[in-house]
Amino acid sequence: AALQTILEIGDERALAEAVDDAFPGASIEIAVNDGYFELLMQQKGLLRPLRASELSDGTLRYLLLTAALLSPRPAPLIVLNEPETSLHPALLEPLARLISKAAEKTQVIVVSHAGELVSVLSEEAGCIRYDLRKELGETVVDGCEPPRWNWPKR
Repeated sequence: AALQTILEIGDERALAEAVDDAFPGASIEIAVNDGYFELLMQQKGLLRPLRASELSDGTLRYLLLTAALLSPRPAPLIVLNEPETSLHPALLEPLARLISKAAEKTQVIVVSHAGELVSVLSEEAGCIRYDLRKELGETVVDGCEPPRWNWPKR
């Protein structure tokens, strides 16, 4: 339904570009059967489109992230925690471009261990990067002052 919303009132071209960027030559369509939406993905070299149940976890995850990031009514803040999970390494650059495009309309926070994703995002204008590290069992954010703790008096 989220992808169909993009096709109907969102940026249909951006959706097609995001799919083609990640899966060159591929396209998606939404079929309606008995009142239910069904995702179909046509990939280069295949004789028929694949149903959602035939797609890999990584492909489905990328499409779900695409639906969230290209929403015609984005939330004021989108937080992506390790969006690289289950994605093929070749999808990290297209995902970074998709995140950058979404960040033009809303604030996006990404928490990631994927160096390639982080480096592509870091190259984008307006991206602020914070590196976290462990120091004596404490998580430390480089370049940030720790908050001051003001404990109330009894």
